[in-house]
Amino acid sequence: MKERINSLRAYNEALKYIPGGVNSPVRALRSVGETPLFIRKARGTTLSDVDGRRYTDFCLSWGVFILGHNNTLVNKAVRAAISNGTSYGIPSLPETELAQLVNGLIPGMERMRFVNSGTEAVMSAIRLARGFTGRTLLVKFDGCYHGHADHLLVSAGSGVAGLGGSSSAGVPDGFVQYTVSVPFNNRAAVERVFAERGQEVAAVIVEPVPANMGVIMPDDGFLNFLREITLRHESLLIFDEVITGFRLSAGGAQQVYGIKPDLTTIGKIVGGGFPAAAFGGRAEIMSLLAPDGPVYQAGTLSGNPIAMSAGVATLRQLMENDFYQRLADKTSRFIEALKDAIKDKNMIINHTGNMFTLFFNIVEARNFADVKKTDQQRFARFFRYMLANGFYISPSQFEANFISITHKNSELYRFVRAVKTFEA
Repeated sequence: MKERINSLRAYNEALKYIPGGVNSPVRALRSVGETPLFIRKARGTTLSDVDGRRYTDFCLSWGVFILGHNNTLVNKAVRAAISNGTSYGIPSLPETELAQLVNGLIPGMERMRFVNSGTEAVMSAIRLARGFTGRTLLVKFDGCYHGHADHLLVSAGSGVAGLGGSSSAGVPDGFVQYTVSVPFNNRAAVERVFAERGQEVAAVIVEPVPANMGVIMPDDGFLNFLREITLRHESLLIFDEVITGFRLSAGGAQQVYGIKPDLTTIGKIVGGGFPAAAFGGRAEIMSLLAPDGPVYQAGTLSGNPIAMSAGVATLRQLMENDFYQRLADKTSRFIEALKDAIKDKNMIINHTGNMFTLFFNIVEARNFADVKKTDQQRFARFFRYMLANGFYISPSQFEANFISITHKNSELYRFVRAVKTFEA
């Protein structure tokens, strides 16, 4: 492959002005022994960097592009929206149009508010839960990442998991004293918290299928258990579906598992490649938001007409009758071939729908304690090997990989062949 002269030059220039040369830490690729790729363009499943190298993308901007990069209909909608202006600071019709589509797909989001990032959505949902219940304690799960708000950087996954600590410098102890983190898939730990402090618990927040410590499946009945115990103690259940929303199904993980949380956060896919996210839930809870109620939340660019138009164009394509079936058929064949490729390599695969993670030198991955035992050095070698073979995967052992509708069978089987020849 071509040398990375231009990427290295761009990286050195970025280091002069941007901490670490990147605007989100995991992009630095330090944990996998690489320097950042600087991308010039993307189309479908292909990333092209400033050195003219091409990669088949299995990260998809961390799960955003279920339709592939540079989707024609999304681009058309965005160009039309831009021709009318890029931000108004007052309401526009695409906000309501997107809200109607989301509500039709996720009925539990009876009312919703759009924001600009998953972090902002989760932060706002938790504030709302505390305002509605009059309680302070938040229960989360080890390895689940819910954004970088101060009170959520407790035993977090995603890029935080690679920092070697459970939280972040700069977060006072007082900011996290009302957050309790317990092991995922551990009913006894949840029961213990409620037995000791149930009257303080405002909400339990969970990624219904965690994807920020690698894809981790909930044990049978675990999510139903969370629904039951929160109802019994009059606490709220928040599903963080920033990743799983519109990916596992049109209605997200809550549709797959048949559970209606009190509040839901969504992001990534709903913005169609632009900064957008939302939080929503039962109308009686959402009515506490200003200007109707005492819980304050605001955003200058929230409901941006460009992002809303991109979201509308994206969701309309997902609503085509056979979209998820076609994606499932493509993915299931790929996963079966991948399982066969790794059977003698001391690797395991966790997967659901069109999300998957490969772990190294462990026998199971049911929670964060299991995942932390994975051989991260071997993963780093695997990342570099796949990159050299023209594949860009999520550059953290603690993240999911994704399949889009635009992945060709030939690309998927080239990936499988590369995995099969990996030796390290």
